[in-house]
Amino acid sequence: MEINKHFTENAKNDFHLVVKARGGNQKAYADLMHRYKDSIYFMVLKMVNNKEDAMDLTVETFAKAFEKLEKYQPEYAFSTWLFRVATNNCIDFIRKKKLSTQSIHSMMDEDGDEKPLQIKSDGLNPEETSIKKQQTEELKVLIDSLPIRYRNLITLRYFDELSYEEIAQQLDLPLGTVKAQLFRARYLLGNIINRYNKDDI
Repeated sequence: MEINKHFTENAKNDFHLVVKARGGNQKAYADLMHRYKDSIYFMVLKMVNNKEDAMDLTVETFAKAFEKLEKYQPEYAFSTWLFRVATNNCIDFIRKKKLSTQSIHSMMDEDGDEKPLQIKSDGLNPEETSIKKQQTEELKVLIDSLPIRYRNLITLRYFDELSYEEIAQQLDLPLGTVKAQLFRARYLLGNIINRYNKDDI
């Protein structure tokens, strides 16, 4: 794999870290994340305008980037590639959020025009409730396959809906440790879900 001769020193250093990370060097992963997590976070924050969402999307960006690291080609700087991953991740998030909102407030008629959606109840219908319950149960089974410390973090964050600060207080851990371990937990869970989905195909 040939490095771009026009790379800056920083880009060259990143490239060497990427090579080490591909070889399984955990410190190289950590160094890349430490180098870019703040700039990714602030870029994402500008796009979604919500601190909690921005933090989650930053974590997702690194999870996706590290999962696809083999696809990175040194034609561009790693930082350029990483910011593209972050931007695409944000666009997907915003699109899904918008679709979710539209599905609640409106629907399309046969001509493709929007018309008001009459909502009889705030709750889900029995079929939707059943599907949601089944999906939740399947997710819990996957979460149970994680190491216990990661399982606890995922449960506290996404089922009990605690903030990072509340989790840190409850587990008596530094805030940075909670965020770093949640990142690792989500990365592992993402890999498990990907394998689970492939097995279903």
